[in-house]
Amino acid sequence: MKFSQDVIPLTNLKTNPGRVVKQVAETHRPVLLTSRGRGVAVVQSVAEFETAEEERAFMRAVVEGLSDLEKGHDVSLHRVKIELGLK
Repeated sequence: MKFSQDVIPLTNLKTNPGRVVKQVAETHRPVLLTSRGRGVAVVQSVAEFETAEEERAFMRAVVEGLSDLEKGHDVSLHRVKIELGLK
């Protein structure tokens, strides 16, 4: 992600929000909003946000699963099938 290409002063969002939304939609990249030269917020599409959240949740689940395996907290496939009522 290169915020250097997508940095917009907060005043631009205030004066022309449609342009910022259009840029986010067309580039599929988030926009960094700045105030006095410092980043204050990020604008991104809802679809991109949801995808990123799903990816983060998946990665957290993978890390949690690997941690459980390291601790010896594992369950056999046979046991899982029984608990889920599968053959």
